[in-house]
Parts: sequence; C-alpha cells; structure tokens
Amino acid sequence: MDEAHRRPPGVDDRTVEALGKLSEALEVVEEARGHLYAFHRRCGTADLTLQEAVRLLREAGHTALADELQTGLVGRNVLPDRWSYQIVEEYDALYYEPFRAAEAAAREGLVEGKRHLFEAEMKEQERRDGP
Repeated sequence: MDEAHRRPPGVDDRTVEALGKLSEALEVVEEARGHLYAFHRRCGTADLTLQEAVRLLREAGHTALADELQTGLVGRNVLPDRWSYQIVEEYDALYYEPFRAAEAAAREGLVEGKRHLFEAEMKEQERRDGP
C-alpha cells in the first residue's frame, strides 16, 4: 500500500471506519450538489427555450399568448425571490462548504489528512491477481 493510504500509527479500526462513513456521507453531498447543478442548468435551458417559443408564437401572430407567457413565465423565480443560481450559491455556502471543511478537519485531526483509508484497506484485503 502506498504511503498516502497507509493509516498512521496508533489509529484504530473504529476511527478508520468512522472516517470512511464520513467520507461516504460527503460523497452523497457531492452527488446531491451535482443534481442541484443539473437542476440549475435545466431551469436555464427551459427559460431560454421558452423565450424561443414566445418569439415563434409572436411571429405566428399569437401575440396575446406570447405576451401572457412573456409576463407570466419568462425569467420567473423558481423559489420566492430566487433564481436557480441563487439556490446553488446558498447550498454551497450554507451546507456544501461547511460539510467539506468538517470532513477535511476530521481527517486532518485524526489521520494526518489522509483520504480513503477505509477503501484502501478494503482494496488490500479483497485484491486478487488478474484484471
């Protein structure tokens, strides 16, 4: 096992297991963040596509419907007083960054900042020869 994934002396199995669970929780937070960014991109794409529909309806002579869509939906907040980018920014500032910092601080304080010790040890135990 390489040094970056070797547990420091005196670190017990429970600590490695607990940090593994903390890392797993952070991975779920990372995944949720990815979904949130996908939501943000989908909202923006929907709004731009809506604007194109409004333009085409207007060109086709459906001015009243185009006006209704323009004033009722184009550029609309997805939550009260928020566009999707603001939701992403709030998630990052209020949850994601503190979670990442807490996980990093736990690793730094307990295992010299080393990452994925639980997984590295599992790899060593379960590894077999071949592809």
